[in-house]
Amino acid sequence: MNNNKALSLIGLATKAGKTVSGEFSTEKSVKTGKGFLVLVAEDASDNTKKKFRNMCTFYEVPLYFLSDKEALGRAMGKEFRASLAVQDENFAKAIMKVLEER
Repeated sequence: MNNNKALSLIGLATKAGKTVSGEFSTEKSVKTGKGFLVLVAEDASDNTKKKFRNMCTFYEVPLYFLSDKEALGRAMGKEFRASLAVQDENFAKAIMKVLEER
């Protein structure tokens, strides 16, 4: 249930232009300090998960594993997405709050 709530918040953030997706853009967002939250699909490769886990720990950005690539992509109105970064603090807080509840 809360997954749907989080996914719809991702959709809103995307419509507001506050998300970036794809490995390269997500990584750039974190490294430039613009990303407030990183979401990675649970069915992403172990390599991808490890990469973002290490990077988010280093840059102290919250990281959550959520749903699957298809659902993340659909929430953003795009094809499959393995990773995305939320670039708005308020959207990030709202999504984290929903994810903490599950």
